[in-house]
Amino acid sequence: MEFRTMARCAGVLGALATIALIIDPALAQEAATAAAPAAPAAAAPPVPNKGDSAFMYIASVLVLLMTVPGLALFYGGLVRSKNMLSMMMQVFATLCLVAILWVLYGYSMAFTNGGSLNDFVGGFSKAFLKGVDSNSLAATFSNGVYIPEYTYIIFQMTFACITPCLILGAVAERLKFSAMLVFMALWVTFIYFPIAHMVWYWGGPDAFGNAAKAVAAASGDAKVHAQAALDAVLKDAGIGFQWGALDFAGGTVVHINSGIAAFVGCLILGRRVGYGKEPMPPHSLVMTMIGAALLWVGWFGFNVGSNLEVNQFAGVPFINTFIATCAAGLSWTLVEWIAKGKPSALGMASGVVAGLVAITPACGFSGVMGSIILGLVVSPICFFFCSAVKSALGYDDSLDVFGVHCIGGIVGAIGTGLLVNPDWGGAGIADYITKPGEMTAGTYDMAAQVITQAKMVGLTLLWSGIGSAILFKLVDIVIGLRPSEEKEREGLDLVDHGESAYHY
Repeated sequence: MEFRTMARCAGVLGALATIALIIDPALAQEAATAAAPAAPAAAAPPVPNKGDSAFMYIASVLVLLMTVPGLALFYGGLVRSKNMLSMMMQVFATLCLVAILWVLYGYSMAFTNGGSLNDFVGGFSKAFLKGVDSNSLAATFSNGVYIPEYTYIIFQMTFACITPCLILGAVAERLKFSAMLVFMALWVTFIYFPIAHMVWYWGGPDAFGNAAKAVAAASGDAKVHAQAALDAVLKDAGIGFQWGALDFAGGTVVHINSGIAAFVGCLILGRRVGYGKEPMPPHSLVMTMIGAALLWVGWFGFNVGSNLEVNQFAGVPFINTFIATCAAGLSWTLVEWIAKGKPSALGMASGVVAGLVAITPACGFSGVMGSIILGLVVSPICFFFCSAVKSALGYDDSLDVFGVHCIGGIVGAIGTGLLVNPDWGGAGIADYITKPGEMTAGTYDMAAQVITQAKMVGLTLLWSGIGSAILFKLVDIVIGLRPSEEKEREGLDLVDHGESAYHY
């Protein structure tokens, strides 16, 4: 009975619709439009979390603190008093120069698609920050979570600024200010920006997840096209990221990169006048210790900020950075105590920096116990290179940049491949493809991951080592790297800047 009643109603409605079409087609069209289901509303654009943005601003300031005054004081205290201002000026000037280059073209070279060269370097689609404004967003590591692109640019800019400054320690007290400026401009352009692209450039979790979802939902020919689109998304990344190399906060990009460049630089410049014949002690270990403390504090911005979000996972890089550094500081002190009979303040500072360097690539992947082991292991290795190897080979790495940053970075980068192991308390490797949108831990193969880490270490050593050698020689030919022996003995404070750090 109900079915017949409904059928009659439908017939009446159909007749009325026919009459309406005859009388007024426009009226019928309006009725049809009103009866049609509403089109789904467009998805609202993601809105950055204010807490994440504030967290990243604080992290950026902390990384800036690492450079000025942290690194400037750390290096300044280690040189002789006649080169104190020169050392600080070189750090300050490098920071200012690189920051300008970063917004002109560096950010674009590091974090955009580079076309046929995309495996190794980005392009210029965002040169002069073209297309970036206060509404632009940058992906984090969580699906659906973004931060303002300006915030990301600022944070990455602080990394770009401090990395070349590290090189200055190896060539301290004998590099002309003019040569330094030219070399730094060339070095970040041809070495740092490409290495940052190789390791850290990718499309983001949503690009990976959405492409994987499209493959799962498609069938037949559509699935083939969806798979091709997914392959293109996976390919739109730097070569290191495609390999699966892990570097949470800059073991390869910052420390190995600058450390091998520093080693090449000290070889090309040669030894300081009087090296090995005259005493060259640090003029102020108090300043060095203050600088080391500022580096340690600022490093939490460096490592924890690399999480890009203030979520529950941010505690992992924080505690790992803290505890690995403590272990390394104690480890260096004990080794030096045994080897030289007394523990020194310089040794403690060196151990702290070595621990910070080693944990940098691993801080977001290791467990806490793994971080302690990494800190305990890295200091004896760096101590050996800063003393026995340096003495045996006779090179003048003024402030042990190679022994601490390059060697410590290698230990940390290779160690990351081991400590990421979930069975050892590690975080595992994020998989954005198998379960799109969930960011679950993927499969882990220890041997394969360690080999991948070693490949990225090797690529960084070759790219930066060979490239830096070419750039140092080029600058030497064009304007000369070193002042005369007489000027070097006088000190670069007066020679380059006409000032003295102290008047007594």
